[in-house]
Amino acid sequence: MKRILIGIGTAAGAFLLAACGTSTAAPAPAAGAANGAAAAPAGGGVAAASTATPRCTTADLEVLLGKPAEKNDAPGQYDIPLTYRNTTDHTCGLYGVPGVDLVGPDEPAFGPVYHLPRVDNGVKYNEVTAGTTASATITVLKPADGQPAWTPSKLNTIPPGSTRALSAAWLPDLPVLRQDAATHPGSYVNGILADPS
Repeated sequence: MKRILIGIGTAAGAFLLAACGTSTAAPAPAAGAANGAAAAPAGGGVAAASTATPRCTTADLEVLLGKPAEKNDAPGQYDIPLTYRNTTDHTCGLYGVPGVDLVGPDEPAFGPVYHLPRVDNGVKYNEVTAGTTASATITVLKPADGQPAWTPSKLNTIPPGSTRALSAAWLPDLPVLRQDAATHPGSYVNGILADPS
């Protein structure tokens, strides 16, 4: 009887370890940080939105590109802030993943437009009050030595929920490696985050 109870206890312990075991999946810090930012007091004009808040349209916004910063853990890969400013006198909702096309020289294999894949890692809902901003991040991979250099002339972006694009001049000293047909390209656009207050 004692052996049977020990066996049951061992099996139960193994089951608990399996149920609570560590996962090898990487966490999603961007989404977590974004949720925290969205839930923070709206002193800077940014707050968690409800679905009843009208979404920002292209006509409500202007777009600005920030300075590129090389990733510490990925040499040759750069993050560039893509910031949307609410230029109206009313609050609107801005969340999701924007569309981003890089437009440049006619590349022989893929043409003049590089449509960046989207990574849905932003806030679920987000409000932007008049005059304030929210940002997504564009991640781009520069070509290594010996790889063909392709430098866009401009960026076109469609805010989530809209159909018309906004444009901004691209950074003239930042070429991009074209990976249009790659399964896991090094260039992509991330979801929108609430800017800190």
